[in-house]
Amino acid sequence: MAVPPGLPVVIIGGLHADARRAAVARLLADVPGSVVLHHDLATAAAGTVVRTIRDASGILDAGEAPLVNDCACCALREDLVPELERLRDTGGTRLAVVELWDSVEPKAMAEVVTAGGLTVTGVITAVDPALVLPYLGNGDDLADGGLAAAATDQRTVADTFARQLEYAPVLAVADSPEADDEDRELLAQLHPTARQVRIGQDLPTEAAEPSEPSDPSGDGLTVPTPRRRALSPLAQAALAGFDVEAAAAAQHPACALLPAEADAHGVSTLVWSMRRPFHPERLYAALEDLTCAAARSRGRFWLADKPDTLFHWDAAGGALCVESTGPWLASLPDAAWDMVPPVRRAAAALDWHPEHGDRCQHLVFTSPGLDRDGLERLLESCLLTDAEYAAGPDAWQRLPHAFDTLLEV
Repeated sequence: MAVPPGLPVVIIGGLHADARRAAVARLLADVPGSVVLHHDLATAAAGTVVRTIRDASGILDAGEAPLVNDCACCALREDLVPELERLRDTGGTRLAVVELWDSVEPKAMAEVVTAGGLTVTGVITAVDPALVLPYLGNGDDLADGGLAAAATDQRTVADTFARQLEYAPVLAVADSPEADDEDRELLAQLHPTARQVRIGQDLPTEAAEPSEPSDPSGDGLTVPTPRRRALSPLAQAALAGFDVEAAAAAQHPACALLPAEADAHGVSTLVWSMRRPFHPERLYAALEDLTCAAARSRGRFWLADKPDTLFHWDAAGGALCVESTGPWLASLPDAAWDMVPPVRRAAAALDWHPEHGDRCQHLVFTSPGLDRDGLERLLESCLLTDAEYAAGPDAWQRLPHAFDTLLEV
């Protein structure tokens, strides 16, 4: 597989630092002429971000970027593209590997690099399977572990890790002796569409394109066709191509590619879909139990008292984030549909209800030891009863607005 022209950029991130460094080292070894650009945000307390550029032999260049608005991640955004442009213009770099600092999320950086006119050929999150459940269950603030990217960073370890994992189309998986079948199954169910590549996986030496033996000297002595080492699966994944818009759409709650039903090795994924709205007060009362029912849950939902609003459900580490993500398409006038991305219109059309349109409950819960029956009963108890449903939309909007405080309305 040939390296594309120009300056291909691959982004490698993840909170599992040892796995991330191993993946970066593997790429440096597999792709001659590759360099790694890394911004260390751990130095932010001193007012700067330390930038290093290195190849397989060691550090080639180092410098500092000042904080922007007291934000280390903002400094990274401002410095990243100019440094990549410098590598491109200087020449000689075959592949630029952007190794993200621990808590930096790949989505924002992929969009920054693409907006800067450079080509992202891959986004990879490095993972140690034995650490997936501990990190998903870690509700500590990033700031408590010195991992915050800004003074205002309120993210947790669990929700940051979940987004790093679910955004990347490729997972570089460490050969972890501590990982068991349950760990690997949990990883597979959390992101079933991802291509998993073992960091240590090799390809055998293979011949170049078939050709007749050559006679370079003209003396009748033929020389065997040179043999080359094929790119490893990880290097192939780094150069396979990446679509920033498609990746963003795959994370939007209205059209996200959520996991499917699964049950293996003690890990289950429950996909719960209904065409009846939630009673806001009963759902609010059940939030804690629902949030703690699974290591990871996400999706979209519909509240009876707010029929025009699509709500996003995003839970990990025992904490839940609920937010409005705009209107359901069914609540929009026809003239406004042209302003909606085609991928969302297509997703809605695939599951359109004659009465409710795209309004629905679609929640996905993934966890070892998941109590599927108990979870389904709890979810169903939060829906409108038959009598409440029959009362109609006008009556629904007079129900207690239990979510207003949570949503800061």
